[in-house]
Amino acid sequence: MKKFIAITTLALGAMSAHAKDIVDTAVQAGQFNTLATALQAAGLVDTLKGPGPFTVFAPTDEAFAKIPKSDLDALLKDKARLTAVLTYHVVPGKVMAKDVKAGKVKTVQGSELTVATSGGVSVDAAKVVKTDITADNGVIHVIDSVVMPK
Repeated sequence: MKKFIAITTLALGAMSAHAKDIVDTAVQAGQFNTLATALQAAGLVDTLKGPGPFTVFAPTDEAFAKIPKSDLDALLKDKARLTAVLTYHVVPGKVMAKDVKAGKVKTVQGSELTVATSGGVSVDAAKVVKTDITADNGVIHVIDSVVMPK
C-alpha cells in the first residue's frame, strides 16, 4: 500500500509540475472566460497554444463587461475585427514585469501599444492589475480594460 501511495504521489506531482500554455493557464485562472470565448471565435486558440513565446495583456471578464453588450456581441461575430483586437493584446516574446519599459511596443496585430510606467503600469488606457502569470509558452499580464487598435 505504501508503494502505491508513493507512486500515486509521484504521478500527481509530475502532473502538477507540467506547465500549461497561455490558453490553458488563462482558462484555469477562471477570470478570462470571455477572452477564451473570443479566442475561440477568432480561431486563435491554436496560435496561443503554439511555441511562442508570447506576452499577453489579458482583459478579465470584468474588462469585457465594460463594453456594451451589443458592441461585444457584434465584435464576437466579426472575425476579422475580433482577430485584430485580440492580436493587439499580444506582444511577441516573453516580457516579465521587471523588464517592462515605457514606450511603444509592436503587437502581433502590427500596430503599437503605448506602455506607461508612471503610477503603475498601463497599456494604452488599460491598467495592469496583475503581472507575471507564467505559462510554458509565455506570460500573461492582467489588464482592467479591453484595448482597441487605432
